[in-house]
Amino acid sequence: MQMLIRNAKLRNRNETVNIAIDRGLIEAVGQGLEVPAETVIDAGGALVTPSFIDPHIHLDKVNIFDSVRKNESGTLREAIEIIWEKKPLYTVEDVVNRASEVVLREVRNGTLNIRSHVDVDTVGGLKPLEGVAALKEKFRGVVDIDLIAFPQEGIVKDPGCDRLMWEAMERGCTIVGGMPANENSPEDSLEHIRLCFDIAEKYDADIDMHVDETDDPFYRTLEMIADETVRRGWQGRVAAGHTCALAAYDDHYAAYVIEKVAKAEMNIITNPVTNLMLQGRLDKQPIRRGITRVKELLAAGVNVSFGQDCVKDTFYPYGSGDMLQVANITAHAAQMSLPHEIEKVYDMITCDAAKLLRLKDYGMEIGCKANLVIVNARDARDAIRLEPERLFVIREGRVVAKTTVKTEYGF
Repeated sequence: MQMLIRNAKLRNRNETVNIAIDRGLIEAVGQGLEVPAETVIDAGGALVTPSFIDPHIHLDKVNIFDSVRKNESGTLREAIEIIWEKKPLYTVEDVVNRASEVVLREVRNGTLNIRSHVDVDTVGGLKPLEGVAALKEKFRGVVDIDLIAFPQEGIVKDPGCDRLMWEAMERGCTIVGGMPANENSPEDSLEHIRLCFDIAEKYDADIDMHVDETDDPFYRTLEMIADETVRRGWQGRVAAGHTCALAAYDDHYAAYVIEKVAKAEMNIITNPVTNLMLQGRLDKQPIRRGITRVKELLAAGVNVSFGQDCVKDTFYPYGSGDMLQVANITAHAAQMSLPHEIEKVYDMITCDAAKLLRLKDYGMEIGCKANLVIVNARDARDAIRLEPERLFVIREGRVVAKTTVKTEYGF
């Protein structure tokens, strides 16, 4: 065997088990399982789960906070405007250097699948894509990075962006992004959406858009996307990120839209770390929470996940590339504290995110890829609560990161 993990605590079992791995796959799981192996790890009762997934981040923008002017208003609008000044100065080397630090953090924190939006517009051209494509190649075989062509500046309102979107798909992007609310009219938003679906049909690609990232209840592009998803037969292949306006809708319209989202089999990606920071900035008390209706979406059967989104950029000065930290914040923001809700939060960065990415051979079953994380905790609640060390991160039966911690008390 390639690897044997002893004394592993799984989420769905009370007793510890041994896990045998060969040729990068899980070969056997059971109590008392003993087989010769090239590498033997004693988990010591620590939690072993599939590796984490970050389905929403902007690797082209990370770590620019200290090299740009500060976002004095703290708003989404000013954050985007500051990026206008920085983006034309990007180089491939700059993007790779800034983003490598974040990718290494994600890996050592247990994440082996990342989906990154990459700006595609006439401000920076395709230079952000060149940088993140080089980053993807640098970490090939360690972490899988999927690239989304993201027209943050709009498509209709940014003449020439439509051509760049097509070119981005030819040059390495595999997912079609969008930001239809950043257009000048509902008609232009609908044209934006239809163009994104045209591109997706041409390349047989999934779609992952930023949707209604605003407190304004009169933004309605989520409903437009749900309708277009059904019309194009793209059910199960469309994700909507943020969807903050859904929280601002009155309950009747929100329920109507959620029903459409469920019918379209859409995936929703909430990003609480940035939306708690950016939304409601101009509110007096009570200040709106800024995140989408997580519990209502889940109750309707919608697949929900969450991402890191930003790390030290104009939108968000924090971020550590740790999906357990984001899980902790999500649990608080969405008020998910009941036992089944705690387990669901952990699902959102594992099996539910895998469904969103349509990953094959992901999980703890025999025959799945041995992409695993050994967390220094006994259960999902303590993993989220403590955000403890990831003792081992394993990619197809090979240790790609190992963390040891020793504390000495002086009393």
